[in-house]
Amino acid sequence: MLINYFDNASTTKIDSRVLEAMSPYLNDFFGNASSNHEFGKKTKNSIEKARTQVAELINSHDDEIIFTSGSTESINLALKGYVESNFDKGNHIITVKTEHKAVLATCEYLETKGFEVTYLNVDQRGVISIDDLNKAIRTGTFLVCIMYVNNETGVIQPISEIGSIAKENNIRFFCDGTQAIGKIVVDVEKDNIDMLCLSGHKLNGPKGVGVLYKRRGIELTPLLHGGGQENGLRSGTYNTPFIVGLGKACEIAHNELKANALILELISKYLIQELEKITGSIIIGETKSRVPNIIDVLIPGLNSEIFISKSHDIAISNGSACTSQIIESSHVLKAMGFSDQECNQSIRISIDKSTTENQINELVKIIKAEII
Repeated sequence: MLINYFDNASTTKIDSRVLEAMSPYLNDFFGNASSNHEFGKKTKNSIEKARTQVAELINSHDDEIIFTSGSTESINLALKGYVESNFDKGNHIITVKTEHKAVLATCEYLETKGFEVTYLNVDQRGVISIDDLNKAIRTGTFLVCIMYVNNETGVIQPISEIGSIAKENNIRFFCDGTQAIGKIVVDVEKDNIDMLCLSGHKLNGPKGVGVLYKRRGIELTPLLHGGGQENGLRSGTYNTPFIVGLGKACEIAHNELKANALILELISKYLIQELEKITGSIIIGETKSRVPNIIDVLIPGLNSEIFISKSHDIAISNGSACTSQIIESSHVLKAMGFSDQECNQSIRISIDKSTTENQINELVKIIKAEII
């Protein structure tokens, strides 16, 4: 069993309270939520409760919450579904070079269908230029896709400003909120976000369940056709236990957000302090506007691929878990101006509220031993 887990940006451990909430729906209340009998009604009511729990976390209406299998599906439903239903409104999409591969790959697919995509640059801090965003908007721009928090660096984009610009120009704004939800306050109304995705396993909920928030009035073409669940936007039998678990995880995140943020700030401060004691180390990305649980650090003399593969006592990564099996330089760090060599000297350390000083000390000790 792993001694020290530092890969919480990849996935988190399920909260015991979430497991407890899920358990009855794996055993006793197993009815199909689409069935019109008592077993079905019981599970359907639990799904609607979970919908409310998610909505309260992001300040949306219950009927704007669509349950999916996770952020990747939500991204595909939002982007493909929107352009297919609204192609008469435009053909130009704006996104960012440092987006998650699920967004970038979907945009690349849409380019093969005749849509035009502008990929904004970021500066060395990993932040876009608002001026560049304004300049990219043109006749035919009908969708902006910019993530809230980068999954590799933890850098927060100026979402509220982006949302205001999109609204002023009558452009829909999709935001990948996967790494932001449960870590910082996310308010879709305040930030003028029209669509947003999240995954349960990023906030101590189960894997295989997520959400697409879709503002009322936005038309989407579904990816899946069948029984018409989720107002016809996501057909398929409801995964009741996992939806209940996601709802509970959102409720916990909503209630404990401030307390957890304070704990993470303290842990993060200590971790950065210890990392900066390593000669030549560089904390990557914007330092003031970043979630505290993700730290990307460049350490000269460290081969991250070898380090990650041989370190059996720790779990750590050098980028997104969705692409870490592919041996290539991080597209995020490359977009920020780092060389291939520098990319290969970087590691992503992602903590949670249970991370201890002793674990951090052990991690830093192991890193120092691997520096050439």
